[in-house]
Amino acid sequence: MIRNLFEEIPAELPEELFNEIAGGDNFRLERIVSRGQATPSGQWYDQDEDEWVILLQGRAVLSFKDGQRVEMRPGDHLTIPAHRLHRVEMTAPDQATVWLALHYTRVNVH
Repeated sequence: MIRNLFEEIPAELPEELFNEIAGGDNFRLERIVSRGQATPSGQWYDQDEDEWVILLQGRAVLSFKDGQRVEMRPGDHLTIPAHRLHRVEMTAPDQATVWLALHYTRVNVH
């Protein structure tokens, strides 16, 4: 079944929308849709997995506990290593911001 990442986006988004697209033993791929949401002040994400994220539509700002601040536009992507404290400072309030996030555990093969 063909699906489209830009469809099935509600007009009203009181909170971020998370949809798992694919997953396996060592990964989870999800679509995240935001419209003006941000991480509550003083709260930081501390994830056990690495996360690769790409912004497909909209705009957003990510902040890291170490002081780095990243403004993201469509096509921008980055990897957030496990346990690097981060938060979403802002997402565009006037349009849907669509992300793809790949959460994964590195597997050491020797």
